Amino acid sequence: MLLELPLGWTIALNAVGLPAMQMGLAWAFTRMPATIFERPPAASSDLRESTLAKLLAVKRWKHLMPDGASWFRGGFSKASLKGGDPSHLRRFVVETRRGEACHWAALATGPVFFLWNPLWADAVMVSALLLLNLPCIAIQRYNRIRFERLLAKYRHRYSNAPARSDLS
Repeated sequence: MLLELPLGWTIALNAVGLPAMQMGLAWAFTRMPATIFERPPAASSDLRESTLAKLLAVKRWKHLMPDGASWFRGGFSKASLKGGDPSHLRRFVVETRRGEACHWAALATGPVFFLWNPLWADAVMVSALLLLNLPCIAIQRYNRIRFERLLAKYRHRYSNAPARSDLS
């Protein structure tokens, strides 16, 4: 702890600082261009999906988590899939990367709280950051794996389709 503050100030800084950091990062990430989060399609992910789904039971509880991106103008809601066309699925995949990166960035803010917190409060703040962000990271990865698999099926189906001239 570099700054020695009265307990009331420490509690106030934590109570205001944590949500402000989370929301500030969420707002900043919604303003970043989507191209930052675009990547080539991932390799087969069936094993990763089933492992993640079984290990964390993400499907059972993911609906309980809020979708923070929809709180900001221009944010892309990932609460439900609004279309099955490939362009929407690709956008959804990109947005899961954006969401995951935002939550990793939020976790990285933990050391800021070390400036004014005693050791026991550092543990509380790191625990809070983990509880707030790790479930969201798991959801983003779970959804991304599922939608990448759907896109791979779509690519496979249409790459093996006969050319139009062959359809008489």
